Amino acid sequence: MNKNVPIASALFLSSLWVMPAVANDFASCVVKLKETAQQQGLSQDTIDNTLANVKYVSRVIELDKKQPEFSQTFDNYFSKRVTDWRVQQGRKMLKENKVLLEQLQDTYGIPPQYLMAFWGLETNFGSYKGKMPVLDSLATLACDPRRSKYFTGELMKALKLKEKYDFDASQMVGSWAGAMGHTQFMPSAYTHYAVDGDGDGKADLWNSTADALTSAANFLNQLGWQRNERWGREVSLPENFDYDYLGKAKSQSLIEWQKLGVMQSNGGALSTPDMNAALYLPAGYTGPAFLGYKNFDVIMRWNRSIFYAIAVGHLADRINGGVSLVVSPPKQDNLSRARVKTLQAKLNAKGFDVGKPDGVMGTNSKAGLRAYQKSIGLVADGFPSEATFKAIGVN
Repeated sequence: MNKNVPIASALFLSSLWVMPAVANDFASCVVKLKETAQQQGLSQDTIDNTLANVKYVSRVIELDKKQPEFSQTFDNYFSKRVTDWRVQQGRKMLKENKVLLEQLQDTYGIPPQYLMAFWGLETNFGSYKGKMPVLDSLATLACDPRRSKYFTGELMKALKLKEKYDFDASQMVGSWAGAMGHTQFMPSAYTHYAVDGDGDGKADLWNSTADALTSAANFLNQLGWQRNERWGREVSLPENFDYDYLGKAKSQSLIEWQKLGVMQSNGGALSTPDMNAALYLPAGYTGPAFLGYKNFDVIMRWNRSIFYAIAVGHLADRINGGVSLVVSPPKQDNLSRARVKTLQAKLNAKGFDVGKPDGVMGTNSKAGLRAYQKSIGLVADGFPSEATFKAIGVN
């Protein structure tokens, strides 16, 4: 493929064609980016021979602005990420990298299975690191007004990384948003947390497994990982449980959870060290329940998704020899955002303030939905079940 064409030209040529007005705007923006690069101390060689050659990628803007029509259910998300293949491959990679992983655990306090879980979810253990030219993607996003400031900063950091480590621009490939390497670090994370794990003088997250895993361990350590603590666990809730206790805002000690009748998923008593935990029901009360500890919050700082954090934690457990979930996620259809927006509007109309309808079941929407469910005698888990849609009059 011609390297000057950033993506699948044979299939999407029409979608990548840049209209003259857009091309002119991008060219003007690159001039300003050059000025910013000069102000930040980048070399003239980098400016003239790298930044001057960045290309506009319309596909990047399409992906950045795209709002999914459907919100994925926990079952659909989880089943595609915590797979038998990833479990087996994670165990294989754990053995192959045993010496390094034990060193990283001693130095940074991160158990090997967690590093394997992150690696597996991010790039399938390095087998797919993305193919988009990072500098082109970041320049395109820097020249789009929606998040220009953020991506201008990321672009400058990427250029500094190229300069510092003498990376070839063609080597710097990744996601459409500029995430790079085995662990999909954005340039800012690369700058602050990347470590030369193999001692060759270069922190190369594309080509060095040692660098990538060491950097991931350093990142998690710096984010506040609690040594010798779990991420959380699947739990069993008693009948007639009070679902007002859901979510991070209702975090409490394990002793309190035990008093509320929460047990391990296998029916054993909940251990009660001096730790706090929050309760999550990603698929509603008919699905699995989880307590998330401090390390759950650390995983959420890597990727701010409850689904992601549960997937990382459970995949780590499985890689380490743990069993599958006791309660399987129920099969549920993906929710259309239009349907959720209608639900939110009806909740507002009935006096259950959830804020401006946006089609996303955030914290306010879940709290308002719980209050509505409780008011009409439904299980108040804050989950938009079919029974709830029917009761409020949403088809």
